[in-house]
Amino acid sequence: MKSIKLVCAGFGGQGVLSMGQMVALMAMKKGFNTSWMPSYGPEMRGGTANCQVVIDDAEIASPIIAEGITLLLAMNQMALTKFQPKLEKGAWLIVNEALVNTDEVPSDVHVLKVDFNKIASEIGNPKVQNMAALGSIAAQLDIFDKQDGIEIIEEKFGMKNPELTKLNQKAFEVAYDHH
Repeated sequence: MKSIKLVCAGFGGQGVLSMGQMVALMAMKKGFNTSWMPSYGPEMRGGTANCQVVIDDAEIASPIIAEGITLLLAMNQMALTKFQPKLEKGAWLIVNEALVNTDEVPSDVHVLKVDFNKIASEIGNPKVQNMAALGSIAAQLDIFDKQDGIEIIEEKFGMKNPELTKLNQKAFEVAYDHH
């Protein structure tokens, strides 16, 4: 398997750190070596946050992705601006279509536009857009199936708020099936 170098980035409060952590947990359950490195400044909700996830069969020397991002999830325009230069040729870019303009993305990058805001709105809770984004990531990475995401959401959120867990799972499924 080729090393997966994933960056999830967006506003603080959009759940990008949780998304990355859940991808890393799913990969660990599949037996892959993984690393997860969160990054956020002193800002609160509305500031910027990102995390880097590396998944590989081989040992991972460093959790830092200096270049060669293979999959970027950009939940806002600042995320795309910051990380686009680090995308490798042939990389995948998943964007929150409602907030990100991809006109300047090079033609050697594959772009998937998903309106996570709309998915969350149709499900009835704006908090679930990060789990919709997780669904898009899981569908794009051929190492996961839909059930992996359903189970990790149950594991992470199930006991805390069963009703929200069901909405999160629905958002995940809708985005996963969008591909």
